[in-house]
This record gives sequence, structure tokens and C-alpha cells, in this order.
Amino acid sequence: MTDKSSSKKNDGDRIDYGIILTIMLLGLIGMAAIYMAMRNDGTQASAIKGVIMQLVWFAIGSVGVIFVMRFDSEQLWRIAPYLYALGIFLLVAVLVFYDRTVAASTGAKSWFKLGPITFQPSEVMKPAYILMLSRVVTLHNTAREHSWKNDWVLIGRMLLWTLPVAALLILQHDLGTTLVFLAIFAGIVLVSGVTWKIIAPIFGGAIGIGGSALYMAVQPWGQAILRHVGFKAYQFARIDSWLNPSGATSGSSYQIWQAMKAIGSGQLTGSGLGNIKVVVPVQESDMIFSVIGETMGFVGAAILIILYFLLIYQMLRVTFDTKNEFYAYISTGVVMMIVFHVFENIGMNIGLLPLTGIPLPFISQGGSFLLADLLCMGMVLSMRYHHQSYMFSNNEGFTSPEPKK
Repeated sequence: MTDKSSSKKNDGDRIDYGIILTIMLLGLIGMAAIYMAMRNDGTQASAIKGVIMQLVWFAIGSVGVIFVMRFDSEQLWRIAPYLYALGIFLLVAVLVFYDRTVAASTGAKSWFKLGPITFQPSEVMKPAYILMLSRVVTLHNTAREHSWKNDWVLIGRMLLWTLPVAALLILQHDLGTTLVFLAIFAGIVLVSGVTWKIIAPIFGGAIGIGGSALYMAVQPWGQAILRHVGFKAYQFARIDSWLNPSGATSGSSYQIWQAMKAIGSGQLTGSGLGNIKVVVPVQESDMIFSVIGETMGFVGAAILIILYFLLIYQMLRVTFDTKNEFYAYISTGVVMMIVFHVFENIGMNIGLLPLTGIPLPFISQGGSFLLADLLCMGMVLSMRYHHQSYMFSNNEGFTSPEPKK
């Protein structure tokens, strides 16, 4: 056992610099891509301003990472309900005080406007939801043994905390973000210990429902039914453009068709930094992968994907090192969030998946999105930071998943 001075002396050894370096590299690629996209669409001054704003948000998020990293599992456990309540409050408030300009152009009532700054409260909800769901699963597994009945009880409890979030996001007409929360939910269910005799039928049913909805979305009679349950005309147009991107290249398929052209034109090594020839709408945000594909080619896109794989591997490694159930669910939620964003964003840029307005983590322009990603990474960095702290103090890597009584 070492004293507190030894722990402080080794404070730097408790930080996972590998994760930090990977995020910094992604951020640099992102700022370069944002500059090129905004410079192509506007002036050099607007491009520089966009990069500076992204850098400011990175700085704010970095402070948030340092702050969150200092919280151990007990403190994160205790604040989870309060953060969840704050998130729900903001999701309700935005339905009343949403930015009318953004709603008129996108149809989504999911943004606050505070002077020159826009803010999306669903991004605040992501880390809060991950913490709350991790707490619910840990508490259930600590108190009960796994059985057919208890597993159904666990799923029911998880749904009780998920349905309010999903309902509020649907009311905001934000299907893309709703899918992110469902991905987080699915990932935590998979590692929660619930038997596959329950998981397999649920996931099979979900695939069946999704496939049926997709089939109905391309049939006139099906569209009439789906409109009654809240589907909008632009959502049908997105599905049509996904299934037939060359069908209306000057209309609903324009964005995805242009993104595919841009990526294809990059070939192996790209057209060169700053040399953008294909116009793609919203290129600095949702379609930023098309910038990387065009200017950096297959090589640049592959390096980007490898960096994401490296980041996910590092997060999983930290999870296995900590041996803390509560932390494990937190890490699972963060990993699923990152994986879904990367898969969906790149997938829609290359025509593999329909457009959903999902940005690329640490790359796309967007302050509240970047801040949420960094806060989630702060929770992951907390795992290594406090795991090492416990090792310094008692030579053990295990910490209790529940607060001490």
C-alpha cells in the first residue's frame, strides 16, 4: 500500500493517453475537413470562423473531460438520476422553446437558440441516459439472480427509463437521435446477462418490424398507414433515395448522389487537400465523410476508420481492466453510441444506409454533439483514472458497483 503522496505523484500514469491521442487525431482531421467544406461553400473568413468555433467547443469539452474524469464510480452512480431528470426537463422544454428557424427548414423541434449559439438538448441526454441505464442494470443484477422472470423484469425496468426519452424525441421529429438511444439500449441489454432465449426473439421481432415498415414505406397503401402513426413525407423520400439513389438526382436523391460522386472521385489517394469539385449539401456536418473521401481518397478514409477501430479497442481494453460492473455498462453504452454514429454516418454517405442526419463523432461540425461525445469519453477515462487510483491504494483493480453503505 502506498500513501496519498505516492498516488498524486503517479497521477499522470492514471490517464489513458492512447484514447486522448486518438481523439486529438480525429479532431484534427475533422477541423481540416470542416475548413475545406466551408471554404468550398463560402469564404475563407467563414471557414476560419467555423474551425475556430469547433476548436472552442473542443476546448470546452476538454475542460468537461477533466471534470468528469475526476468522478469515480460512486459519484457517477449518485448523480445519474439527477442528470437523467435534467435531460428529461430539457427535452420537454425544447418542445416549447425550440428554434423556429431550424424547425421550419428541417422539421425538427430539437434545438434551442441562445443568441448566436444553437444547442441540442438530446445530446445532454446521451451521457445521462447511459449513466441511468447502467445504474438500473447494475442495481438489478446486484439484488437478483438471473432467471427467466427476473430477466423480463430487468428489460421492463430498462424500458421504463427509455420510453420517455424515445417519446420526447419522436415528438421533436428526431428519428435519427431516437435510433442512437435504441442502439445504446440494445448494447446494454446484450451485456446485461439477459438470456438469449429472451434476446433472440426480441431482436428477431425488431428486425421483422423494421423490415415490414420498410416494405410498407415503398407501397402506396403502406405509406397511408405509416402516415397515421407519424411518418412524414420527407422520410418516405429518404427511403426512396436510399433504395434508388440514381432515380431523382436533382431532387430527393441529390444529396446522397452527390456524396457518392464525391467519394468515388477521390479514388485511391484523393484530389488533394482543399481541392473539392463536387457540391454536397451540409458537407461540414452530416456529409463530412464525403469531404474526406474526395480530398484524401480511399487511403484517408481507411485511416479514419482505423482510428475509430483503435478508439473502440482502447475503450474495451479499459473496460476489461477495471473489473467494475457499473463501469462496464457505461463503457458499453458509449461504445454503442460511437459505433452507431460511425456506421450510420459512413453508411449513408456511401449509399449503404438511408439519410438520417447522424453526424460523425469528433469530425462533424456541431458544438453540442461534440460536447456530448467528449463528456462520454470523460466517463471512459474515469474508469482508467480511478482503477489506477485503487491499485495505488490497495493493490486491487476491483471497485464496488454500488455506493458504499
